[in-house]
Amino acid sequence: MHQPSVVIGRRFATTATAVLGLTLWAQTTAAMPVFARQYEMSCAACHAAFPRLNEFGEQFRNNNFRLPNWREKTTVDTKDDMLALPKYPPLALRMQSFVQGRQGREVNSTHTGFTDNDAEFDFQTPYLIKLLSSAPLSDHITYYFYGIFAEKGANGATLIEDAWFRHDDAFGSKVGTMLGQFQVNDLMFPRETRLTFQDFMAYRMAGLTYDRGVILDRGFGPVSLAFGAVNGNGITDNFTVNSPGFQRADHMFDNDTRKNVFAHASVDVGSVNIGLFGLSGKQKSRSGTLGATAGTRDTAKHIVGVNSSGDIDIKTHWFVQALWNDWQGFLDSAPSQDYQWWGGFAGVDYIHSDRWVFSLLYNYADANDLENTGTIFEGININTLTVTSSYYFMRNVKGVIELTGDFQKETTSFTAHPTKEGYVLVGIDAAF
Repeated sequence: MHQPSVVIGRRFATTATAVLGLTLWAQTTAAMPVFARQYEMSCAACHAAFPRLNEFGEQFRNNNFRLPNWREKTTVDTKDDMLALPKYPPLALRMQSFVQGRQGREVNSTHTGFTDNDAEFDFQTPYLIKLLSSAPLSDHITYYFYGIFAEKGANGATLIEDAWFRHDDAFGSKVGTMLGQFQVNDLMFPRETRLTFQDFMAYRMAGLTYDRGVILDRGFGPVSLAFGAVNGNGITDNFTVNSPGFQRADHMFDNDTRKNVFAHASVDVGSVNIGLFGLSGKQKSRSGTLGATAGTRDTAKHIVGVNSSGDIDIKTHWFVQALWNDWQGFLDSAPSQDYQWWGGFAGVDYIHSDRWVFSLLYNYADANDLENTGTIFEGININTLTVTSSYYFMRNVKGVIELTGDFQKETTSFTAHPTKEGYVLVGIDAAF
């Protein structure tokens, strides 16, 4: 739901004032109702279609999730300029429930055949329950986090995904600095603001989702630059550090001093945004006959990406992403071999009215060098088209009907694509 940037146009203050004073043009709903409550305005101020941001919503995000009058509207008057306490706990909830029928079948752990688990018809409710929170802490510092109470039927454990602090003008340099947990792909297209249930699959397969680290960003007119570093091992691992002293045990979040470094540059050319992404780092090798087990070697990985987006008119928005991946010595079965593969996606969102929104998403990936390796990474191959229709009962409540067709050929190899993965999904998504 966030994409660090400090490209804040001079129009922002004027627009903010107008937004607070008018009813605002409204086209759909909200993913973070905390802000609507804080500023007492419609979710449609920031969202063209829940959770998709409109132009003002992007400005709000780029201004560190605040309006110019944030102290008056969101904090208690403590008579202390060095204390900014929210008037009430800045919390919001999001809940999703679905019914899904799909073609996909489960392959057994040895990838030699199918199991008896039948996924053709499934009540997926609740699919997700999420707690979100964000508020300004000073004139330049904002925090944001969300925790998941239930996801994909797993109950009993809480997972914190996004969780970060951001300073929008570190040392008066106009450089934004964000420290915490975030998705690296947010620099291109945030997965949290997509309108389809179907994911941006290339990001997941390339390992560009949640990680821990820092991002520095700076805007220069129509140009935005961002640099960052992350641990590269996700957000669930830690490593115990045992000391010979008494009660000194501590934990590292990563057991490798070397970090994954990345950069993204983008430029606005009229109504079109063009971006270039690059990452260089390490990942653990994969071992075992299927490549399903993490190995012990640190192997090099390099990613280059190109992204672009734009508006056809005020109702139609398009986006496209391509990623080229180089995994060197990735498989322990052939440690001297390098593996290249590529993938991407393209989509269109059409906001027909306040009630109806339609989306198309095409996912494609070519496993390339990983084909015929007899490993699960043959399954990188994907070729799907998703059609989504969303009906907004309220600004913050929508019904979803989604159909995904799978055009990838089935294979006799159970490590590749032994079954089609199309589905039909019907459900409801609400934030409050």
